[in-house]
Amino acid sequence: MNRRLLISCLSLTLAACAGATHKQQVAAHTVAPVTVTQTVTTAASVTTAPGAVTVLAPSAATTAGGDADSATPIPDLDQANGEDAGPDVQWDDITIAPQQPAYDDLWRYLAQHFTLQSDGLASEDARVQGELDWFAAHGEYLNRVAGRARPYLYYIVQQVQAHKMPMDIALLPVVESAFDPFAYSYGRAAGLWQFVPATGHLYELKQDWWYDGRRDVGASTKAALDYLYALHDEFGGDWLLALAAYNSGPGTVHHAIMVAERHGRPTDFWHLDLPAETRAYVPRLIAICKLVADQNHMGVDLMPIPNQPYLTQVDAGGQIDLATAAKLAGMTTEQMYLLNPGYNRWATDPQGPYSLFVPLDAKDTFDQALASLPPHDRVQWATHVVGKGDTIGGVAKKFNTTVAVIKELNGMRSNSLHLKQTLLVPVARITLADATLHAEQKVAGMGDMHLPGGRVIHKVRDGENLWMIAQHYHVTVSSILHWNKLSAKHVLHKGDRLVIWRGHHESSDEDSSG
Repeated sequence: MNRRLLISCLSLTLAACAGATHKQQVAAHTVAPVTVTQTVTTAASVTTAPGAVTVLAPSAATTAGGDADSATPIPDLDQANGEDAGPDVQWDDITIAPQQPAYDDLWRYLAQHFTLQSDGLASEDARVQGELDWFAAHGEYLNRVAGRARPYLYYIVQQVQAHKMPMDIALLPVVESAFDPFAYSYGRAAGLWQFVPATGHLYELKQDWWYDGRRDVGASTKAALDYLYALHDEFGGDWLLALAAYNSGPGTVHHAIMVAERHGRPTDFWHLDLPAETRAYVPRLIAICKLVADQNHMGVDLMPIPNQPYLTQVDAGGQIDLATAAKLAGMTTEQMYLLNPGYNRWATDPQGPYSLFVPLDAKDTFDQALASLPPHDRVQWATHVVGKGDTIGGVAKKFNTTVAVIKELNGMRSNSLHLKQTLLVPVARITLADATLHAEQKVAGMGDMHLPGGRVIHKVRDGENLWMIAQHYHVTVSSILHWNKLSAKHVLHKGDRLVIWRGHHESSDEDSSG
């Protein structure tokens, strides 16, 4: 009996101990939930400025096997005897390497991103070496071009990056226009990218009395890159053929490819029978890039360009006198026209666009001043009382405006005027002649006032020789021969087309032979 009682007591005691242990385990699993707040910085797709160093925060850690067991407790780091079983991480010990080195000089940044010169045939082609030798020997010319590129190049580099195109294309305006936004050819091509009117219209570059989008740095850059990308796709992803087509037209390149195929010859750029200008065009771009990529720029003391944004675009919100806009931004009228060469007149187009490029450090000043500018001060107006013999065309000419503008301002449906009628007409605060940058004056007087380097196509007339043409453009005969890959014994014929880089002077004496 006593023995049975002792066994029963021991059993009860063991059961009680087991129950207490179970309760402790249950309690351990039912600890009040810990609220964990975690801040995660996600590195989104970021478009970095050329040469900028992008440092991304470490991404949040993720747990392998995303379907975690819901019964697994969340560790409370404030408990568990005040200790954390994980390793002690010191953030100071972690060094985040930049994605790429920073370059103060935009040329140095570009040098790391050229790709077209890696073409094996390009490195062997004598045309590239010939162009490279010429540029290396004419450092002054390249520095004049660099001076003109200075306000625009960083912006263009950004746009080329955004289009994911070869960085070499950012220097195509060196070949096209020597980075002169007022460059105009006798073939009617205009602007940094030398659009002819028809192609400009095709790529939605507005061209009217007030404005020419072919000279607008922003609009023409977008159009040029879109056009080049379309040509790239048209020619099976071959950038050299796309560039050749940009210069001579896609039809010319397609014809050259067809002829090459018919004769069993290669159809890459280096083997095609293309016009002389086009045969030199692509090698010239590659040569410029090779010179820039060289550590010492082939001996040329190339003017540095800061690797940082200089321009920003602002929306004026309506028509504005460019002299007034310049004053609001703290700029000279001349600077305003140089940064916004697309405007033909003294004010922005009444129908738009109204965008203006201003220096980045002037943006806030401009925005604040524009916001406080009374509407009637944006453009200055005058009244004209119609006199005997006045015509609407004569009034338009007198005030340097158009018939359409006068009719629109005065709600007129016809061109008829009546005596003593009062007309509202726009006038400029500062004339473009005073600013010395009237677009039409720049184009018409390029022989005298054009900045050096603009490319034109000269069509040979009856009786002309090389010496006469060289004298007309203030260049040397040897330069004309070089630009067109002609021998000294070449005989010109009426209708021949010659590439001329207007305003270029050589140190050698003028050749007097024709």
